[in-house]
Amino acid sequence: MVQLLATDGTRTPHPELDAALAGDDGQDRLDSPERLRGYYRDMVMIRAADLEATSLQRQGQLGLWASALGQEAAQIGAGHAAREQDYLVPTYREHGVAWARGIEPWRLLEMFRGVSHGGWDPHELRTHPYMIVLGSQAPHAVGYAMGLQRDGVVGTGDLTTDTSVLALFGDGASSEGEVSESFTFAASFQAPVVFYTQNNQWAISVPTQVQSRVPLAQRSRGWGIPSVRVDGNDVLAVLGGIRIALDSARAGNGPVFVEALTYRMAAHTTSDDASRYRPAAEEEEWAAKDPILRLRRHLEQLGEIDEAFVTRCDEEAHDLAMQLHHHIHGMEDPDPIGMFDHAYAEPHPVVAAEKAEYLEYIAQFEDEEQDR
Repeated sequence: MVQLLATDGTRTPHPELDAALAGDDGQDRLDSPERLRGYYRDMVMIRAADLEATSLQRQGQLGLWASALGQEAAQIGAGHAAREQDYLVPTYREHGVAWARGIEPWRLLEMFRGVSHGGWDPHELRTHPYMIVLGSQAPHAVGYAMGLQRDGVVGTGDLTTDTSVLALFGDGASSEGEVSESFTFAASFQAPVVFYTQNNQWAISVPTQVQSRVPLAQRSRGWGIPSVRVDGNDVLAVLGGIRIALDSARAGNGPVFVEALTYRMAAHTTSDDASRYRPAAEEEEWAAKDPILRLRRHLEQLGEIDEAFVTRCDEEAHDLAMQLHHHIHGMEDPDPIGMFDHAYAEPHPVVAAEKAEYLEYIAQFEDEEQDR
């Protein structure tokens, strides 16, 4: 497993990753003190948003929430590793990736509230809408990558135009047939796609060792797809590992598979009770590997962080949580009739008939109200 930051914050040299973190000519290093403080702030902010979303679900303001608590480094590192033109295809737990790509947290919460059809423009932000069905986005990611090849934006040697795709999914989704099928197409056509799984140890109540008898990173090798396992609680290892993989894919070298070893501190979703299947000792063991504390310790060793900065980050995070709270509580429920408006791009007779039937159904309640 590739690791740059130990749990106590100590930095370990790694020639290949250190070179990747050096950045491009004329740009700051990706591990400069300023950038490190930025990653720390990002992780603190997204954790606060995550915790507030869980609270909002408990208040009945969201239908569901899938927490990414504990996976902040695996997501912030990956989000910042992608270049501006890269296209990211997430699942439903990539809140840190969304933050790194400029997607406001309230857009995520609106989707889980059921008032949004995705929440953002995927073309503008180069990030696909969240996908709920496990593994279903992997074929889409490969198809998009194959399209990039045909558009001639792969392997030209121009880092400002060459493009790759980052397909994100969890350890449970890696067992889905869609992922295996995606490996087949990606390998056959040498598509510029990086498959990235955050192995958070549990696919709902099924532990990773039940899902696979070998490390998940080995799954892609039967297809001839090279792979690497990184410490998912080490933001620098993720950042460097994903940057190397994406650059290789965009250069025309074909797909890569990256496994980030991390931990889901919360339950699978707010409809799950992790205490029914997960031992407390395991949770305590991983709590000591908290990705935010790890980066803070590293910054302290560098002398590049102080209590004033930490306090400021905490205050900003609290303000963000309160903004989300008031935004969601202040939202009106959408008009149910709107659910018929975006089923197809063009008018469809079946949808029109269903809409008419629904309008007739709700009209009877309006008549009853008038009779009173």
